Amino acid sequence: MMLQKVDAAQAFASRVRDGDVIAVGGFGLSGAPFDLIDALRDTGARHLTIISNNMGIAGCGLGILLDGRQVDRVICSYAGENAVFAEQFLNGDVAVEFVPQGTLAERLRAGGAGIAGFYTRTGVGTQVAANKETREFDGVAHVLELGLKADLGLVHAHTADGAGNLVYRAAARNFNPLVAAASRFTIAEAEHIVDTGTLGTEVVVTPGVFVNAIVQSSNRDKPIEVRTVRARALV
Repeated sequence: MMLQKVDAAQAFASRVRDGDVIAVGGFGLSGAPFDLIDALRDTGARHLTIISNNMGIAGCGLGILLDGRQVDRVICSYAGENAVFAEQFLNGDVAVEFVPQGTLAERLRAGGAGIAGFYTRTGVGTQVAANKETREFDGVAHVLELGLKADLGLVHAHTADGAGNLVYRAAARNFNPLVAAASRFTIAEAEHIVDTGTLGTEVVVTPGVFVNAIVQSSNRDKPIEVRTVRARALV
């Protein structure tokens, strides 16, 4: 099936609703779908649940949804770089479910694969396991974690073709393929959009069957969360 390239606003038209569960790719600011996040903000949708590794930084990435008070709940593994996120969490304005990073990835993968849940040793004996079923395997306790599904998935790819097949660049791949598979409707923004058949099957990471709409991403400077440099050695 060929997908028509649309702009970000068209991709969201009649698609997002108040209270939606939205999964978003990215690891910090690497591989985050900035154009789609901007468009989501512009819809004015509220009471959202966001599934993402983290919530960006203040005023950038998913942080702009917090600035607009559009988020009620977050399922994530990290909150340390966004002071606004931390403040809203501590004030009780946003409910947060912290999930170990590997478990979060596997919960998304399970959701995309149609797996209801799985047992893992990660989190046993901690608050992560509170009110969850536990079971022993080979004498070792495991906790039951449930797969995650989203109403809408937002991903960033380096290259897409007309059929929605996606290729990612280096570390920007991160959670994007998992989000694409775990979402009922996936919008992909891509830096390059090529003709169908141009991408070799061996390089495709996300097959087009998981993608419902393609958006050309804008040419913008890629932000860096924390810039660290090494002092230049004196010669």
